[in-house]
Amino acid sequence: QVQLVESGGGLVQAGGSLRLSCAASGRSFSSYGMGWFRQAPGKEREFVAAISWSRGSTYYADSVKGRFTISTDNAKQMAYLQMNSLKPEDTAVYYCAADFSGGGSTVQYAYDYWGQGTQVTVSS
Repeated sequence: QVQLVESGGGLVQAGGSLRLSCAASGRSFSSYGMGWFRQAPGKEREFVAAISWSRGSTYYADSVKGRFTISTDNAKQMAYLQMNSLKPEDTAVYYCAADFSGGGSTVQYAYDYWGQGTQVTVSS
């Protein structure tokens, strides 16, 4: 079992930056992939970024490629999402999730555990 707790959300102006953090506990952090998803009001939850268990492969949604960076610190059991050049359309609740298959999938059903989410609001 894994517990995930996100933090770092908030209100930022367009063009600004935020770094989201996800603290993991339970199963060995280096044994599973991590992902970030988001859900905007009235929309379905969508994939944002993922990293494989080896931390050697990363994946991004086209809408965030070049602006967002996913990373991990295995020693601290932390995952991060650095978000730069934020746009109003990035406004959403952001969730981190653990993928026990290890690959760092882009699809929600591949993930085994989810955090509670953290709100990101980008003003224009």
